[in-house]
Amino acid sequence: MKRIGIYAGKNLLRIILLLFAVSILTFALVSASPIDPLQANVGQAALGSMSEEQKEKLRSYWGVDEPPVQRYLNWLNAFIKGDGGMSLLYRQPVTKVIAVKLGNSLFLMGLAWVVSGLVGFLLGVLAGVFQGRLPDKIIKGYSLVIASTPSFWLALLLLIIFGVWMKILPIGLSVPIGVEASGVTFLDRVRHAILPAVTLSITGISNITLHTREKMIDIMESDYILFAKARGEKTGSIILHHGIRNVLLPAMTLQFASVSEIIGGSVLVEQVFSYPGLGQAAVAAGTGSDVPLLMGITLITAAIVFLGNFLANVLYGVVDPRIRKGGLGL
Repeated sequence: MKRIGIYAGKNLLRIILLLFAVSILTFALVSASPIDPLQANVGQAALGSMSEEQKEKLRSYWGVDEPPVQRYLNWLNAFIKGDGGMSLLYRQPVTKVIAVKLGNSLFLMGLAWVVSGLVGFLLGVLAGVFQGRLPDKIIKGYSLVIASTPSFWLALLLLIIFGVWMKILPIGLSVPIGVEASGVTFLDRVRHAILPAVTLSITGISNITLHTREKMIDIMESDYILFAKARGEKTGSIILHHGIRNVLLPAMTLQFASVSEIIGGSVLVEQVFSYPGLGQAAVAAGTGSDVPLLMGITLITAAIVFLGNFLANVLYGVVDPRIRKGGLGL
C-alpha cells in the first residue's frame, strides 16, 4: 500500500506540473492571437463611438493594458486562491460558467463514453471470434471507415436525417426552447443529447473495436484455448470464461485512455448541435479572446484527460504484473 501511495503521489505531482505547463502554453497562444478582445466583445460600431478614456477604462478592467507575463502571474495567483476570474463573454465568474457547461458536457460525454465502450467491446469480441469470416469483415470494414470519418461531418449527416428529414429528434440545444428550467425533465435532456451522444459514440467505437478484436484473436489462437477445445468445452463457454475474461480489463484501460478523444470530438459536435457544453464555450472563448474562461476550460479538460490516463495506467498495472512491478515498484 505504501508503494502504491508513492506511485499515486508521483503521478499526482506529474499531473500538477503538466497542468502548469498547459496553462502557460494556453496563455501564450491566446496572448499571441491577433483578435482584439475589445472589438470582439464590445463590437466594432460600439468601440468606434467610445472615447479614448472609455477604451482605456475597458483595457484596465480586462487587464489587456498590462504585459503578458504580469497578466499571467495575476491570473495564476488568483487561480491558486480559487478565483478563476470573470468571464468577459458571460459577465459571470468563470467557476459558475464552467459548472453549468461542465454539467451539460459530462452528461453528453458520459453517455457517449459508456455506449462506445460497450458496443465497441462487443463488436471487437464478435469480430475476433469470427476472424476472417463475414461478421469480422463487416465489423473491421466499418471500424476502418468510421476511424477516418470526421465527427462534424457525421454530426451534420445525422442532423439532416433525424432532425430535418424525419423530424423525430431535436436539431440542437440541450433543452426544449421556451421551457423554464423548472419544467425541463430528465427525458427532455436525454432526448436532446441523443444525436450528439450517438455521433460521439459512433466515432469512438472504432478504436476499442479494433483493439479488442486483435486481443481476442490472440486469445482464441492461444494454447490454453486449444486445450479447452480438446477437452470438449463448448465455444460459448470458451468465449465467456476464457476470451471475455482475459480481454475485458485491457479493453477497460483503453476505454479510460480514450477520454481525450471523446473530449476532442465533443468540441466539434457541440458546435454542430449548438449544445451548450464546454466545447462550445471553449470555441466562443477563443474567438472572443475571453482569456479567463478559456484558461479555466483548458485546465478542466486537461485535468479530466490526465485523470483518465492515470486510471488507465493503474488498471493496466492491475492487468499486467510486469507493468505493476515496473511502474508501482511492487
